[in-house]
Amino acid sequence: MFTKILIANRGEIACRVIKTARRMGVRTVAVYSDADHSARHVAMADEAIHIGPSAARESYLVADRLIAAAKATGAQGVHPGYGFLSENAGFADACAAAGIVFIGPPASAIRAMGSKSEAKKLMEAAKVPLVPGYHGDDQSPELLAHEAARIGYPVLIKASAGGGGKGMRVVESAAKFAEALAGAKREAKAAFADDHVLVEKYLTRPRHIEVQVFGDTHGNCLYLFERDCSIQRRHQKVIEEAPAPGMTAERRKAMGEAAVAAARAIGYVGAGTVEFIADESGDFYFMEMNTRLQVEHPVTEMITGQDLVEWQLRVACGEPMPLTQDALAIDGHAFEVRLYAEDPSRNFLPSVGTLKHLALPRRGAGVRVDTGVRAGDAVTPYYDPMIAKIIVHGRDRDAALLRLQRALAETEVVGVRTNTALLARIAAHPAFAAGEVDTGFIERHKAVVLPKAEPADDRVVALATLARLLEWRREAADRAAASAEPTSPWHRVDGWRLNGAGHDEVRWKDADRDIAVMAYYRRAAGASPSAAVGAIDCRLQVGGTALDASAVLARDGSFRATLGEAVASARVVRQVANDGGVDYVVFADGSVGGRALRLVDPRDVSAADADSLHGGGLKAPMPGKIIDVKVKEGETVSRGQPVIVLEAMKMEHTLVAPADGTIKRLLYGPGDQVPDGADLVEFEADE
Repeated sequence: MFTKILIANRGEIACRVIKTARRMGVRTVAVYSDADHSARHVAMADEAIHIGPSAARESYLVADRLIAAAKATGAQGVHPGYGFLSENAGFADACAAAGIVFIGPPASAIRAMGSKSEAKKLMEAAKVPLVPGYHGDDQSPELLAHEAARIGYPVLIKASAGGGGKGMRVVESAAKFAEALAGAKREAKAAFADDHVLVEKYLTRPRHIEVQVFGDTHGNCLYLFERDCSIQRRHQKVIEEAPAPGMTAERRKAMGEAAVAAARAIGYVGAGTVEFIADESGDFYFMEMNTRLQVEHPVTEMITGQDLVEWQLRVACGEPMPLTQDALAIDGHAFEVRLYAEDPSRNFLPSVGTLKHLALPRRGAGVRVDTGVRAGDAVTPYYDPMIAKIIVHGRDRDAALLRLQRALAETEVVGVRTNTALLARIAAHPAFAAGEVDTGFIERHKAVVLPKAEPADDRVVALATLARLLEWRREAADRAAASAEPTSPWHRVDGWRLNGAGHDEVRWKDADRDIAVMAYYRRAAGASPSAAVGAIDCRLQVGGTALDASAVLARDGSFRATLGEAVASARVVRQVANDGGVDYVVFADGSVGGRALRLVDPRDVSAADADSLHGGGLKAPMPGKIIDVKVKEGETVSRGQPVIVLEAMKMEHTLVAPADGTIKRLLYGPGDQVPDGADLVEFEADE
């Protein structure tokens, strides 16, 4: 067994590998870029080496620096994790040349599956079923369009050299093919330095089912059952589960044996995943093989009781796999959800910022959390915006689903937008509970899982108000404690008025709605402000509704509130937004994902409507690079018309015209780097 390994990756997968290595007594070396100098994986490892600037292409993707770091620290093996250089045959060869074990498959296997087109040819020879499509070398737009017409629309354009939804487009008709092809090739070139694509028949209600395979150097190869990864957005997985719902024993065996045949065809060693697409009739077709550990491997670990990273380390040292196929069995059911820093209401646009508050589900009793971040860490534009993976296990699918719903209710994130509420709505959807999953699930149930924003209800407003009142009491108590006259009436916190009931007013803004809440105190705090610092008892007037309200603050910052006859546990987190405003984010029983209200300070004149201060325009939603400009100055455009294509966080994002109008001036061009919030276009809306 190794005594020391280097982990050529970052974030949650680096942390996950470190945990297994530590349990096995193997020392670990982390690598980090400028952006990751204080990252969690750096703190967890036994040693850490700086490898370059923040951009991945200057750090995590530079093989020479990783090899040098391994040699400098005496690491005998390199675990590549997933992403970055995990499926780079050249990196595997470089490790071997340096006398370092690459903890992954042979370079020849990576090359065999590195090109989707070549992989399809190998699978055809191995008699693994394939989706009808074109996988040839001729990449002329005319031929590809001809092949698409031959296959029949809709078709799927896929980057041959990579995955993760990059360089992938669904095309519904011939009229849209040319633009989709150009975008797919451009994105593939940026992500994989290779714009080669293939075209396949797009199944209208497909399921994405993948099989975990494992091989060793003794000629053994087996499968650890399947995972259903059908719940996706933008061709990227959101929820995975094992086993696949509705899977029969016969079909499981057929898919498992096909996956093993695929692995044997390329002499596979180590952990890998063979991905299939399945139609409604039960037929399945080979899509691709990922020659690495997958993001969703924890669900397989949960139902098999095996540690796949331990298997990787043992096989890389020449040991046989710990178990045979006959010794493996499925125990219960598991789900994994990917908690992303992104805004589902804006086409899943990634969100960058500091994690000002982060509370993840309590681990134990069938709940596991894999994360690479802590409260106070930043989600940057340089890497994937995944915050954590939340994994649950139960005796059956229903039990696991209930545990998932509870875990999501315990998840609190402030500082970036997240997909928590989307995940919770999917988990609560009757169709999902019934196992009716396919890759079109989110789009088909969009009205339910991605509903339009509704005004905050009175309960949320009341809880935010109670938090603000408690905050005022703490501030008054602090002032009193620092004062030479702590009993001065100027430090009272009961809203005292001459000849009137003690009250305070708190104002909020909820989207375009202004809310004023009157709080009439029912119990005076007395002369000593500290007497009731952690408690409030009042009557709240929220619009036309009046209700008795009280709250008692707990040590962890949460509070127990009574609103009329209802009792709620709540946490309200105060954050200063990027525009300088102050938001109060309410987490309470049943309000998964949190709800933000903007505090209105009547003394603050800086919050004037931005549209009254600035002309209309289009701003960069995050730092990135302008890839394409689709309009000209002086051009008339329609609402929703594509204007600029921005590349950020390894994906392309199309920015559209906010209304009918005219492009007055273009402030940036193709190739320009732009900061977050930069004005990109001067735009004049029609009257």
